[in-house]
Amino acid sequence: MEKRVVWKTSWLPIALVAPQMVITLVFFFWPASQALYQSLLIENAFGGNTQFVWFDNFRDLFNDPRYLASFRVTAVFSALVAVCGLSIALLLATFADRVVRGAQIYKTLLVWPYAVATAVAAILFVFLLNPTIGVLTLVLRAMGISWNYLLDPTDALILIVVAAVWKQISYNFLFFLAGLQSIPRSLIEAAAIDGAGPARRFWTIVFPLLSPTTFFLMVVNVVYAFFDTFAIVDASTSGGPVQATTILVFKVYQDGTQALDLGSSAAQSVILMGVVIILTVIQFRYVERRVEY
Repeated sequence: MEKRVVWKTSWLPIALVAPQMVITLVFFFWPASQALYQSLLIENAFGGNTQFVWFDNFRDLFNDPRYLASFRVTAVFSALVAVCGLSIALLLATFADRVVRGAQIYKTLLVWPYAVATAVAAILFVFLLNPTIGVLTLVLRAMGISWNYLLDPTDALILIVVAAVWKQISYNFLFFLAGLQSIPRSLIEAAAIDGAGPARRFWTIVFPLLSPTTFFLMVVNVVYAFFDTFAIVDASTSGGPVQATTILVFKVYQDGTQALDLGSSAAQSVILMGVVIILTVIQFRYVERRVEY
């Protein structure tokens, strides 16, 4: 029999929900509506003149090869961040779940990167991979690998991917570790008794039971790659070289703050919001079907 909560007064549930609704309206719907309105305008950056142009800003964007290039960069960047971040975090969580001695120290060290600010993570890898004095750069040169993210577009993209993955890996690790520890040991022991090896136990028992956690983290990591990596690009490559690391969220900043093209910047923010919403809906519509709760 299903149990349902019955409120004695009608105002209490409204009072409990009201603060969150106010925050959502003020910090999401109001800015989103403002961006949608401004995307239909051509504005003087200093407020001197405003002209209503309907969808001209959107049409100009999709005729701009630089904007279309930022779409491609964002697609590659977000895919690499999500796949690499989830794969490495799952591997580390699997190892941490098996550690007996020194487990707390090992887990604490893996959680620390999450406390580092995004911009600081970018600066850290800028120093480590500096073309002249970087420690990792010297190691790469000793291995015969040429590295210069200031000149090579591929190296620059690798730099921001590595920094973004390193920053997010602790978050993914925590959820994967919690998911692994919630799996009943009796299931794994029964499979071992039946003769299943470690790899077979992982893919047939452990990974399917982790599918809700994996799905949740996939959605979070895609949103993270689209929005929260702005500071990494700004602090490390500033979108260069030759716009090789100009992702969509950074181009919104470039056109709005640096170029002072407010209408185009607002149109880009609307498109970016629409792309993320569509990707999230697709994930919930198709990927969640494979999730086993």
